Amino acid sequence: MVSVKMDCRSGEKMKQVVGMVVSNKMQKSVVVAVDRLFYHKVYDRYVKRTSKFMAHDENNLCNIGDRVRLDPSRPLSKRKHWVVAEILKKARIYVPPSTSTSVPENVSSSSEAPTS
Repeated sequence: MVSVKMDCRSGEKMKQVVGMVVSNKMQKSVVVAVDRLFYHKVYDRYVKRTSKFMAHDENNLCNIGDRVRLDPSRPLSKRKHWVVAEILKKARIYVPPSTSTSVPENVSSSSEAPTS
């Protein structure tokens, strides 16, 4: 049986949402930014709004920039009502090339003074 959380204010069921991880500095928690578009009748155009949700990440697998799907859950803390269901796309993380400190043999042998 699948449990679906009811929104307290309007009595509507919460749906799954997809968003981008913007913070993972907490233990077993992430902050996910979810964008939504809606049509504004007065402006006669679409408007983009962003909501940030805290979500439970049991195994600390999420990194900043990951695209994740959130499922609603029972309240886990004051602000945490979502669980990371799956990571849809992992972010590419830049790893700088390692610089070796070894000196080439040609340079070290030529800098020595000749012995007579």
